[in-house]
Amino acid sequence: MARVPYVTQDDLDPEYQELVVSSLQPGKTVNVYSAIGNNQEVLRGLREFLGALWNHSGLTDRQREIVILTAASEIGSAYEWHQHVTIATDAGLEPAEIGAIARDDRRALPDEERALVAYTRAVVRGRVTDALHEAVVEYVGEETTVGAAATAAGYLALGRIIDALDVDLEAGDEFVGWDPE
Repeated sequence: MARVPYVTQDDLDPEYQELVVSSLQPGKTVNVYSAIGNNQEVLRGLREFLGALWNHSGLTDRQREIVILTAASEIGSAYEWHQHVTIATDAGLEPAEIGAIARDDRRALPDEERALVAYTRAVVRGRVTDALHEAVVEYVGEETTVGAAATAAGYLALGRIIDALDVDLEAGDEFVGWDPE
């Protein structure tokens, strides 16, 4: 049970009402945003920040989902993992690759994506080395490396908020599991 009530659109001022709705599933209110909606300005700012990461990080959809899934698995955020497994599949990740990310078994991924996973885990742990940074820059360039770092840190923050508020999966959802195979 969440530590805060899940607000509905009707609980919010009109300019905030759409912020509790999933941008990927129009009309579907999601618990994470409904919980954060207890502070409408924080919800707005967080949605803008996550939207910037989503749309302007320089990462491909596949790379973005690798970063998000890696961050979620690193901190054990079942909610965030659950939300992104389907998105990652739609972005081209195979179930075996998704399970490998959860196990931190990088062998299933090409070198570029291995570097991205290692880098993301290091960002989440606060232990990025020059060698890891340079490896990612080599593959994706400096601008996208900044986007990868920001995405990893942003989803780390979101995962910690989910944990602090004890956000539940949406009603009727059953956790997909750490290995979707």
